[in-house]
Amino acid sequence: MRNRYVVTYDIADDERRTRVYKSLRGRGDHLQFSVFRCDLSDRERVSMVAELHPLIDHREDQILIIDLGPVDGRAAVCIDSVGKRYIAPERVVVIV
Repeated sequence: MRNRYVVTYDIADDERRTRVYKSLRGRGDHLQFSVFRCDLSDRERVSMVAELHPLIDHREDQILIIDLGPVDGRAAVCIDSVGKRYIAPERVVVIV
């Protein structure tokens, strides 16, 4: 089963922030400057955390991983917005 996560980060250093961004870019949809939406299995979440752990300074930086629940359940509709409308990124498979 896959859960939907909101992953957000506050990284003090540009180089570390870029490394975190690049790590997350391959795991989810980039929604805002430091916010990703990731649909992950338990194994993928553990792998993501293990990859992010050495990329940050644990005294200065923070990464929050918010579990919204199963992708096919409430998580599909639990993100709302004020102001500009939130449109969930659509993933498409392209076969070449």
